[in-house]
Amino acid sequence: MQGNNEKYYNEQDKINIRKTREVLETLPRFCRQYIRGIEENTSTRTRLAYAYDLRTFFEFLHERNRALAKTEISEYKLEVLDRITREDIEEYMEYITLYDKEGKELSNEEFGKARKISALRSLYNYFYKAELIETNPPALVKTPKLHEHEIVRLEPDEVAVMLDSVEAGDKLTKTQKKFHEKTKIRDVALVTLLLGTGIRVSECVGLDLNDIDFNTNGLRVHRKGGYDTIVYFGDEVEAALREYLTQRHQMVAADGSENAVFLSLQNKRISVRAVENLVKKYASTVTTLKKITPHKLRSTYGTTLYKESGDIYLVADVLGHKDVNTTRKHYAAQDDENRRRAARMVRLRENPD
Repeated sequence: MQGNNEKYYNEQDKINIRKTREVLETLPRFCRQYIRGIEENTSTRTRLAYAYDLRTFFEFLHERNRALAKTEISEYKLEVLDRITREDIEEYMEYITLYDKEGKELSNEEFGKARKISALRSLYNYFYKAELIETNPPALVKTPKLHEHEIVRLEPDEVAVMLDSVEAGDKLTKTQKKFHEKTKIRDVALVTLLLGTGIRVSECVGLDLNDIDFNTNGLRVHRKGGYDTIVYFGDEVEAALREYLTQRHQMVAADGSENAVFLSLQNKRISVRAVENLVKKYASTVTTLKKITPHKLRSTYGTTLYKESGDIYLVADVLGHKDVNTTRKHYAAQDDENRRRAARMVRLRENPD
């Protein structure tokens, strides 16, 4: 597997960098210093997310604080951070529960709030550790309690039904069936790959032709942490990929997408949003009770692998989790199921005749 798929990810990084710079233009100048300061230890995606979250915070201050309302946000000096109290942060956390922006109603639940307080803590910690500010009010505010959500996944019979649905397309609408004729082989390969390897949708979209090696049935993917690794696939994934690649090699890709594995109907590298819509479309023919996304297909794979192997470290490694506790947290329900099964295995007395 020669070469790499850095081109796609470099392009995504450039997009994130440009967007971050646009957001920074609306923020106090000291935020640029902060973003530069965390560059070495964060991804472009994380920095962009922090920039968006900080913009929400400073817009809140500008709107709610009379003294600060008189000054443009971009003109705020670093000293403003020392003027903010714990009560201000707590009021902000209550504010983002439900607020209006440009005529749109926005809201944040526990995970959204946790991310926004994390962005604030990061900003304050950066300047507090550098001894450029004297206070650190975000450190005094508790992170919202995060409730673990039940893992949504497809059951084994639902996996089979979904793959059958992708192949046949008989449960689709008339309009969807027209497109299905053109994309069926691609869609089967894509869904089979997601279900059969557990790779992330971004990793799938970023695949280049030279990332697939049928000699070893290995797939090079660019992981979330910015590193490349090899993920191996089985016979079902191999068969689906081979059939699609026979078709793919006859297609003329648009400029910039020549190396992309999965192409859209416009012959451009397929987007994350397109894959999300594709999965949603086929999943809706299988179940209406579960909201199935590409990430839920990843959960399906992780659950199946854990059931078969019982090895949480293997699951963590294959899914690309840096911390096995992340994996254990997600698949704790399966641990519970194993413990219940163990309880049923032990008999203290023989059943009477």
